[in-house]
Amino acid sequence: MAEKSDPNSKLIAENRRARFDYHIESDLEAGIMLYGSEVKSLRKGGSNIAESYASVEGGELWLINSYIAPYLQANLFPHEERRRRKLLVSKKELSRLWNAVGREGMTIVPMLMYFNDRGIVKLKLGVAKGKKLSDKRETSAKRDWDREKSRLLKQNLKGM
Repeated sequence: MAEKSDPNSKLIAENRRARFDYHIESDLEAGIMLYGSEVKSLRKGGSNIAESYASVEGGELWLINSYIAPYLQANLFPHEERRRRKLLVSKKELSRLWNAVGREGMTIVPMLMYFNDRGIVKLKLGVAKGKKLSDKRETSAKRDWDREKSRLLKQNLKGM
């Protein structure tokens, strides 16, 4: 019998370009402060984190420019779609992020937004360094070669 997946844990949004545009050095999981209408909208699946980033400002971590679609049933107290949202991390992680951004020139990139097994919205952040155009070409060429290699192996196995 197949295992049932937990209905609470599911992927909400993914930043697919993050691994293409950045060298991801490390990652961490952060909580996010949301309004009730935002959580309901996320359960429906209306969000985008592709153009967003995280920033350490005033001793706090903020998610900037993320999009959460408006929830139509919350017409009395609707939320702003692109407001700044506070991210919840420990003081130790916050100081590590602040050092990485300030001293080492790194960027904090949101990679995944998901519901964990308890039904709480979490955000997977990557501490990254930007790639140059030549690095992007190299990544693309490597991905194409891996794809071609798997096709050739598959054809060789069929021929035997």
